[in-house]
Amino acid sequence: MFELKLISKQAIPAALAKAERYRLLNQPRQAESICRDILRVDPKHEEAVAMLLLCLTDQFWRPGYGVGLKEAREVLAQLPEGYPQAYYDGVICERWGKSLLSGHSSARSALDWIRHAMALFEKAQPQSPPGNDEAILHWNACARLIERLEVSGSTDVDAEPDAGFRDDVPLP
Repeated sequence: MFELKLISKQAIPAALAKAERYRLLNQPRQAESICRDILRVDPKHEEAVAMLLLCLTDQFWRPGYGVGLKEAREVLAQLPEGYPQAYYDGVICERWGKSLLSGHSSARSALDWIRHAMALFEKAQPQSPPGNDEAILHWNACARLIERLEVSGSTDVDAEPDAGFRDDVPLP
């Protein structure tokens, strides 16, 4: 095995920006690695924990990546209680439900996950920082997806993995 090298604390802001770029370039494993490097130096860095969680959920759709709910939920537990946990738990459930749809799983099971995500977004919304309506945006996207699937009567649907908005909400 290799002995991993530590980055400096001063490099954390640049490393976090680089992880965000890798996420945007659809390279979640590289972004995940950077987040893990940051967390080795600063284990309680909330932005890095949140981005790591997003990197893991980015991989739900990727066969062979071996990322599932358990790993994402372990990272979720590192976030502060209240808004961050409710919001990101909603993100996990939403993305898991969408991954089930894209994998041609049972639409009923997928929609159950998405409805659960909506309940978590509703829980998070009153706790959100002023001016932060991300929970509402996600709730609305979930509602529109469910309506679209119900109107179409689809049971095997390829859902878009990206709802078209950023989900990297800054923590309060």
